[in-house]
Amino acid sequence: MKIFTSNQIRELDKFTIEHEPVSSIDLMERSATVLTQTIIRRWGVKKPVVVFAGPGNNGGDALAVARMLSEKKYDVTAYLFNVKGKLSDDCKANRTRLRDSKHIKRFVEVTEEFDPPTLDSDTLVVDGLFGSGTNKPLSGGFASLVKYINASESTVVSIDLPSGLMAEDNTYNITQNIVKADVTLTLQMKKLCMYFADCQQYLGEVEVLDIQLSKAWMMRETSQITVVERENILSLLKRRGDFVHKGTMGHALIIAGCYGMAGAATLATRACLRSGVGKVTVHIPQGNYDIMQISVPEAIVQLDKDSGCFSDPVDTDEYQAVAIGSGLGQRDTTAIALISQIRRTNCPMVLDADALNILGSRRAWLQQLPPGILLTPHPKEFDTLEGYSCSSEYERLSKAREMAQRMQGYILLKGHYTAICQPDGSVILNTTGNGGMATAGAGDVLTGVIVGLMSRGYSVGAAAILGAYLHGLAGDIAASSKGVESLIASDIVDALPLAFKDLYSSLENQSGEQ
Repeated sequence: MKIFTSNQIRELDKFTIEHEPVSSIDLMERSATVLTQTIIRRWGVKKPVVVFAGPGNNGGDALAVARMLSEKKYDVTAYLFNVKGKLSDDCKANRTRLRDSKHIKRFVEVTEEFDPPTLDSDTLVVDGLFGSGTNKPLSGGFASLVKYINASESTVVSIDLPSGLMAEDNTYNITQNIVKADVTLTLQMKKLCMYFADCQQYLGEVEVLDIQLSKAWMMRETSQITVVERENILSLLKRRGDFVHKGTMGHALIIAGCYGMAGAATLATRACLRSGVGKVTVHIPQGNYDIMQISVPEAIVQLDKDSGCFSDPVDTDEYQAVAIGSGLGQRDTTAIALISQIRRTNCPMVLDADALNILGSRRAWLQQLPPGILLTPHPKEFDTLEGYSCSSEYERLSKAREMAQRMQGYILLKGHYTAICQPDGSVILNTTGNGGMATAGAGDVLTGVIVGLMSRGYSVGAAAILGAYLHGLAGDIAASSKGVESLIASDIVDALPLAFKDLYSSLENQSGEQ
């Protein structure tokens, strides 16, 4: 699914009007009808409604909703803020229609002074001030109104976007001047900001309403950011042949686990094996030998000469992919071994955890990373790599895209919607996973899954996309039986077979339908 910018969405509206064809006022009527139906479905007629409408098309939507709700016997009071004496044409038309309505309880056009209504816990506030038309922080009277709405105990439903929240970049927004909605009824598609953790406090529950904008335009228009769909994942899957053997299913190398962090190496290795790889060798310090042999008897153990850390790079000619970093530690000896290992490795690599922390403290080394490498940072690790504390998730995503392009590699930026940033500047957002996966070791499992897939012959990009999806899907399956509160990383590993089974069942059903 493509994520379009606010400018593209305006083009989509324009294209729909010109090619459906439909007049702009009739398209607004269509939107308002869907909005009104949704409000009626959620809140009964006994709920008093206060509508706040701005001077643009979002305000026109709100005025039309006010008229339609009043026609359905709702107790509606509507306020149109026309402080500059300038309304959009469709907002003007809906002002006239509302004035002519015989059902509206009270309609006030605010041009100077505003006497705010009482907003109590029984009131439903419809926020139609600005929506996705905002391109700068709210100020003055509108900022005061937003603060008044947020201070009330009313239920707030925002049309398209909470007023004051920008569709993409809120890095320099004024947070207290953004409506905090309980429900956001967004039109046609989610906006980019809806995928960011730092915007969730304003959105509440998000429901997407189809207002039948042009599918032809959406099909042909390109987008740099997309949301992965199950069909995309099924198209990536490789079928396992009947005559394969362990030598043809790939050999992965995992360099992980300083003394005291054997669990990280164990989790990554178990996840790698569960991802269908033929063989996995795990390089660990001597002090972790017994733990690894007992915990993962299927793994080949390769011992470092040091008893407590990774200190000596190894030959990688026999491996199809290498993962470095889980529980690795950050000793100077390990740092030197890491950059030496990176230089001498010719197969695909994924770097995680302490490998990223080492690079973050020695940022000049980033220039030595080979093209096609995959980094899997969480937000704090990415900020360390960037050498800058990002102020917003939009800013962090933008910098991750720039870094992926600059290094001609892949950045898998972890989060609720994990973002896979690719060398061409495009971004794919993952949709699986849950809050229970915010647990120690979950990232090690992801690293294991990805290096296993790369070793099996998946490209780095495909392994990152499929790995993130499988990892999240396994987490969702585990949460369905364990619950989100008690989920641990081992549960994710244990659910990987069911995640694979689920995907391959869908693939078989898809083949049967064809």
